[in-house]
Amino acid sequence: MKSIWMKRLGLALVALALIAGFGWALREQPALVDLAEVTAAPMRVTVREEGMTRVRDVYTVSAPIAGHLTRTVVNEGDVVKANNTVVAAIHPLDPPLIDRRAEAELLASRDAARAGVGVAEVELQRAQSALKLAEDELVRAFKLFGSGFVSESALQKLTNEVDLQKAAVDAAKAVIRLRNAELANAEARLLQPDPSDPTGDSCCVNLLAPIDGTVLAVMARSEQAVAAGAKIAEIGNVHDLEIAVDLLSSDAVRIAPGTKAKISDWGGDHGLRATVRRVDPAAFTKVSALGIEEQRVTVVLDLEDTDVRLGHGYRVFVEMTVWECAQCLQVPIGALFRNGDRWNVFVADGGRARQVEVQVGHMNDDVAEVLTGLKPGASVVVHPSDTLVDGGPVERRQ
Repeated sequence: MKSIWMKRLGLALVALALIAGFGWALREQPALVDLAEVTAAPMRVTVREEGMTRVRDVYTVSAPIAGHLTRTVVNEGDVVKANNTVVAAIHPLDPPLIDRRAEAELLASRDAARAGVGVAEVELQRAQSALKLAEDELVRAFKLFGSGFVSESALQKLTNEVDLQKAAVDAAKAVIRLRNAELANAEARLLQPDPSDPTGDSCCVNLLAPIDGTVLAVMARSEQAVAAGAKIAEIGNVHDLEIAVDLLSSDAVRIAPGTKAKISDWGGDHGLRATVRRVDPAAFTKVSALGIEEQRVTVVLDLEDTDVRLGHGYRVFVEMTVWECAQCLQVPIGALFRNGDRWNVFVADGGRARQVEVQVGHMNDDVAEVLTGLKPGASVVVHPSDTLVDGGPVERRQ
């Protein structure tokens, strides 16, 4: 009798164990989650964008006239003195090459000019002979005038004739000078470039450095012909830098002159302070790497800290503060999710997830300002999964 009851008790225990095992296997498993604590701490909202350093005032040395530029004597990085250092020199341009037809025409012009000189010399001789004759006639008239054989009017007429012939001689000499100048012009047009001395002996223009500074770039290094206004080099003071950054127009409206900024990722081991000096009033269209047209606005900043290693055109990252608070309640961005048009979070309370509606203010890349709905010290679920529900069991992921 006793053994029968022992068997019944054993079967009951086995049945209870089976039931307990099935219950344990079928129970709701807690979701493993990452938790973060809601804290009150300082908070900043910033706009971060890639920018570029540049010399505040860049001076371009350009060719004032067309000519033959000699090889530039300065290189990038050279220190120059205002109105003292010669950047480059411009010589006269070589005369153009002459083809056979043009040469024949120029030779004919030269021969015509020589013939004109000959004709002018003949005219001078004729005028001098006429003058000699008029002067002899005047001498004889003076002798006869004393004897009364020549009237006063005849004497006056001969005197006038001498004056006219003198003028004719002067005119003939002027014509000779004119013909000689025409001959010289025709011969000069026949000159060809001299390969041994392409630029001549004298230099027309020395291009001097406009300021004390450093050569930033050399656009025309080799010897070449240049037009008026051609850029030769750029010079600036590398110790007087500013930063230009192109912001989205939606971010630019949040920035104002005087906004503080921090310069990072420029290559040094510490950040540099800067202040916004100007926000351009006009935007421009820029195509992003994804092919999207964006409206960008250039913002210029003044460096409060500098480093001698920075130069013109260096890449930096600019982080501008648009809002900050000394102490405000904040929650990680990853804990927020949308429920309709409202922000919600899951709060871990007693091993259960409780869905709470919150009102947020300012947000940055990491945290959001909490206005209502949470208290300091509360644990919120970061990056909640789609399977998490209100009231569901949760457990911190180890």
